[in-house]
Amino acid sequence: MAKTAAAMVQAGDREVRVSSPDRVIYEATERTPEVTKLMVAEYFVAVEDGLMRALRDRPTALERWPDGYREGFRLSTGYGDDGEGFYQKRVPKGAPDFLEPVRITFPSGRTAEEICPTEIAVPVWCAQMGTLTFHPWPVRRADVDHPDELRIDFDPQPGTTFGDAVRVAGVARELLEELGLQGYPKTSGNRGVHVYVRIEPRWEFTDVRHAAIAFGRELAKRDQQVTTAWWKEERGERIFIDFNQNNRDRTIASAYSLRPKPGAPVSTPMTWSELAAATDPGAYNLFTVPERVADGDPWAGIDDTSYSLEPLLDLWDQQVADGEGELNFPPDYPKMPGEPPRVQPSKKVAEHWDADGNRVEGS
Repeated sequence: MAKTAAAMVQAGDREVRVSSPDRVIYEATERTPEVTKLMVAEYFVAVEDGLMRALRDRPTALERWPDGYREGFRLSTGYGDDGEGFYQKRVPKGAPDFLEPVRITFPSGRTAEEICPTEIAVPVWCAQMGTLTFHPWPVRRADVDHPDELRIDFDPQPGTTFGDAVRVAGVARELLEELGLQGYPKTSGNRGVHVYVRIEPRWEFTDVRHAAIAFGRELAKRDQQVTTAWWKEERGERIFIDFNQNNRDRTIASAYSLRPKPGAPVSTPMTWSELAAATDPGAYNLFTVPERVADGDPWAGIDDTSYSLEPLLDLWDQQVADGEGELNFPPDYPKMPGEPPRVQPSKKVAEHWDADGNRVEGS
């Protein structure tokens, strides 16, 4: 069989070459046709306004699926397991001249040059490299150490649904408004919901994380279906507020990213009223989302106002004063001051740990 000629995709002022344009990236489902590599590239162009609002000037990791996604495919975690998808955190070799890098620092102290999209041609080239999902940092390249976004991740645990996440997000909206903050919601592209708040870039990552913990704890006091428990065995059938998504080098799928699920679902920005009425996250996909944005991006005003974190940090200080202290960091992080023991509660032997969460020598 003759090899299909490469296609050229108009991306802003540039033409970007897409090889193997007929390669099937998503198989057909009962309600969606198959999706080719060329269609992915053209989708990114179709949602340019909203996609670039989410990515512009941000260090961005790529979630690449070079051979496409099939049900049952796995994403490699980078810890020795092999998957069909993987994260690309450094600028790959052969990147075009128009792709601009930015230097970021990982929690380990190591540094890297990461992709920093400045124009739509960059995501289109990323599609050529098999990228479906973009994972931007909550910072911009002018100041990569001070986040300008608070990200609230509503993660449904087993026994809960997308509808539960939607309901809890509505409660969270009320709390945000009480604190003088405006949140912008989107579907995760799977079962969850994300809410972003633009903040002034004046605080460290640890401060933003503490703000997320404080918000989650306060929300849990108002709604019994919310938890901030880090250990899965303690979460129950509740919506987990994943505060650790606000750590350095922790990212969430961007607005308008495709997700590796059947039917090419999209992490889709919405108004609050749209989210309240949403019942099926799979209905927002590569075929339907471009029609939504034809009349404008629901997040068009997200950059108009940046908010202070002080109301949430005041809440954090009050919680600490009341005896609610630090929570666990991800396992690949160095041990942090005040962090609880990194052991499942069901396996913890109290006398083996001191009050600061450090293992007692010889235990």
